[in-house]
Amino acid sequence: MGSACVKVTKYFLFLFNLLFFILGAVILGFGVWILADRSSFISVLQTSSSSLKVGASVFIGVGAVTMFMGFLGCIGAIKEVRCLLGLYFVFLLLILIVQVAAGVVFYFNMGKLKEEMGNIVTKLIEDYKDGQEDRLQDAWDYVQAQVRCCGWASFYNWTDNAELMNRTRVTYPCSCEDEEDRGDLVKKGFCEAPGGNSTDGGNNPELWPVYREGCMEKVQVWLQENMGIILGVCVGVAVIELLGMLLSICLCRHIHSEDYSKVPKY
Repeated sequence: MGSACVKVTKYFLFLFNLLFFILGAVILGFGVWILADRSSFISVLQTSSSSLKVGASVFIGVGAVTMFMGFLGCIGAIKEVRCLLGLYFVFLLLILIVQVAAGVVFYFNMGKLKEEMGNIVTKLIEDYKDGQEDRLQDAWDYVQAQVRCCGWASFYNWTDNAELMNRTRVTYPCSCEDEEDRGDLVKKGFCEAPGGNSTDGGNNPELWPVYREGCMEKVQVWLQENMGIILGVCVGVAVIELLGMLLSICLCRHIHSEDYSKVPKY
């Protein structure tokens, strides 16, 4: 009966560590996505925010260590090596503590992240240059075109751009243009409205054929949606970690007791 329980524990531990390995790969992939993404709000943040780059590096590190620990746990479970199981338990406990601490820090810095995003975008809009090749400008053009928004709080944010407002004809940011069938095409720079002769008020933003809604609300919705995915992955990893720790202790204690029981026979 005891041997059957050990076998069940061993194979359950192997299964949990296999899932643990896969979830570690997901965490690592999430960190790589933050650094490599060029098609969402992350692309704007990670270009100018060092804190997000540090966070992505932490995800990559934790994901790599998690994968290694999953592999270590699989070997320790199948081969019933006490040393590997003990090392596995200690590292698993440390990873769990780091994950909880990182989650708490990230949660309490969400407001700061939104504020930082607003400052970056506002500064970007003010300094935007027509015809200039710039990775940050290209990223923001892509965001506005794909998410169908304009400016930060509203399209009026673009009135802070001196170059745009000094145009003598009705001119607007091309990536903000309100089109039904845009497809994957992303326009860059400034565009003149067809037949948009300047009025007495100069480049009047009320005449711009652009999206009226700002990107701030879209950012908040995007963060909330992705936070749900991130939290779901983290909770899943934490549950598997706790089960893995419990199973590793049970298996380690059994191996320990078997070793002592075999001593009188030699």
